Amino acid sequence: MSILIRNATILAMDSTHGSTPFTGDLLIEGDSIREVGDHLLAPPDATVIDGTGKLVMPGLINSHLHSGEALFKGRYDNLPLELWMLYSYPVLGTSSVDERIIYLRSMLVAIEALKTGTTCITDDLFESPAQTLGQLNAAVEAYDDIGIRATVSGHMIDKPYLDTIPFSREFLPASCQAQLDNMAPPSADEFVDFAKAAYQEFHGRSGRIRFMVAPSAPQRCSDTLLQAADELARQWQVPFHTHIVETKVQGCTGPALYGKTLVQHMYDLGILHSGVTIAHSVWVTDRDIELMGNAGVSVVHNVISNQKLGAGIAPVRKLLDAGVNLALGTDGICSNDSARMFDVMKAAGLLHNVSTPNYERWLNASEVIHAATVGGARSALIDNITGSLEVGKRADLLILDMQSVNFMPLNDIRNHLVYCENGSSIEKVIVNGEIVVDNGKLTRIDEAAILAELRALMPAFLAYHTTVEQENAALAEGIAAIHRHCNQMDIGIHRLGTDTAWN
Repeated sequence: MSILIRNATILAMDSTHGSTPFTGDLLIEGDSIREVGDHLLAPPDATVIDGTGKLVMPGLINSHLHSGEALFKGRYDNLPLELWMLYSYPVLGTSSVDERIIYLRSMLVAIEALKTGTTCITDDLFESPAQTLGQLNAAVEAYDDIGIRATVSGHMIDKPYLDTIPFSREFLPASCQAQLDNMAPPSADEFVDFAKAAYQEFHGRSGRIRFMVAPSAPQRCSDTLLQAADELARQWQVPFHTHIVETKVQGCTGPALYGKTLVQHMYDLGILHSGVTIAHSVWVTDRDIELMGNAGVSVVHNVISNQKLGAGIAPVRKLLDAGVNLALGTDGICSNDSARMFDVMKAAGLLHNVSTPNYERWLNASEVIHAATVGGARSALIDNITGSLEVGKRADLLILDMQSVNFMPLNDIRNHLVYCENGSSIEKVIVNGEIVVDNGKLTRIDEAAILAELRALMPAFLAYHTTVEQENAALAEGIAAIHRHCNQMDIGIHRLGTDTAWN
């Protein structure tokens, strides 16, 4: 099957054109881009699309999300991360979620993602009390069925809950501590075995699904697990995907648990290299940034989630200056409340304008688009196959109508994409050479039927989850005390307020 797009405005994000638009044709053959140029000949079997007045650009890449939160969209407000996690990632009173629910909630995420221009997602999946291969398969099947490109994981935690949070023994109720002490997480060996089975089962499926290793965070994983996961990631050439210093509580965690920052701890373990992707990096020190830049790690900036949870403002310009690869993510579908990457792009383009009065250090639209495409592909270690429109790369792209109100009047296309577009101008979404969204309609699934089935199952699911919330509320007062305690500590990093320095 061939698709020829003629006379379009192309934003290739390649090494030749960068973010400078040009007019031309683009030929897709099978799953890949065959040719980009002028006056291209259409193969006999080609579907020809008139690109006049249209913008063709790489599909957006959501480099960090947790689809397991999808059924909690719109449920929580005004909670900092550690309190919010009590209810969105409860540790008490949970039971395994049905695989059909997981399939449907994954579809919910993928539906919104594809229809608003995201062609590739990195989904860090967590199931409580422990994930099964069947549960992970349910998510993979959803992504496979709908036609999105996805890198998926089984989220790894092998340290007991009380050992992952600083000052937990001082502030949490003794009765809760006793209950938590009786709960043993899976061992490092069990996680390694699970990862090997998942890689064998899912990696490479349909040419769009990849598996990654995802130790939750240095403070939540033993050194044994971190090093074993890194060995697998290097062997399989997949991302080592983790979270580091999202909140000030986590900024206090490294010194409290290890006597050094969490980034320094990773470096000392030998796990800081170009295959590592770190979500957040809000409360990193200048030394951390230097180590991360020298290693060439990727950082996923989850700007909306960080705002909703009051985490702070990541030092993105410092990270870029140090040589860190920047990607963008929605983060959790309940800490962001959507999977819309155009929202993330706009927020990323605006937030840093209040972090310093030095406007020369603000992010510009081209940098934001790069992070949402090329940078995202690099963070998933698939920049050789997607992220830009180049001959030989997979045909993952968007066709947008530049006659829409979002592009009127037409000035700088890059500014329109970051500050004006919301996904409503999208006419077609192509993944792996296949049109998966056509004029707002998903071509591979019955969206209405999926949503109707999920809607019917939600009352029973929410009734169950409400009882889980009530049980975990016993921890809330203690976790709130830890939050207050850590936010009163001086750790030499100030991210929540505006940096008035001209630097």
